[in-house]
Amino acid sequence: MKTILIIEDDRRIAQNISRGLAAEGYQTEIAYEGYNGRDLALQQPVDLVILDINLPGLNGFEVCRNLRSAKPHLPIIMLTALGEVEDKVEGLERGADDYMVKPFDWRELSARVATCLRRSERLNANIADEVVRIANLTVNLTAKDVYRDTQRIDLTGKEFRLLEELVRNRGRVVTKADLAERVWSLNFDPGTNVVEVYINYLRKKIDKDFEPKLIHTRSGLGYVLKVD
Repeated sequence: MKTILIIEDDRRIAQNISRGLAAEGYQTEIAYEGYNGRDLALQQPVDLVILDINLPGLNGFEVCRNLRSAKPHLPIIMLTALGEVEDKVEGLERGADDYMVKPFDWRELSARVATCLRRSERLNANIADEVVRIANLTVNLTAKDVYRDTQRIDLTGKEFRLLEELVRNRGRVVTKADLAERVWSLNFDPGTNVVEVYINYLRKKIDKDFEPKLIHTRSGLGYVLKVD
């Protein structure tokens, strides 16, 4: 069940929105003041925020800015009586995903909530796909973290880029020429051994003390990352 936080100082409006969302299967929380709303959004698992601008304490623009800084992928819909173009521009620049003006049609708000949640789910799925596991090797391509079993492996920038190319092409042979071009932006020189040197660095860090071995040489072809 998705949880939606409503930050709105007009109790009637907040409770009407809450009842409408609950009828559609959402769980809701209400905050009637800016600081409290911001803290709830930061401290609790929230899937979407519906945010007024004219709030006691901390105004909605600042709440939005704070939330966007701390939770860059949290969907935020501004719902406010401020309908000037300048207000809309400021709201979107502060990080709102959508902006609606009161009075509003419930059907439109419901549709926009659903759209923002679908967009967020797709984004989170894409982020999750950036964590790759091969046997007991875990590579977070977004955070650039590497673990073998539970042991963290520290890599240099070039070592990580080389591993990233092997991970993204896992199960497929990658030629030395392709690795030289993608990692070092070099036209491949058969006389250079930079690729072999860094492959050896990687093997010492992620293969030497672990099983199974994952980096394999295909003679005359290149390298492949896989479980044999």
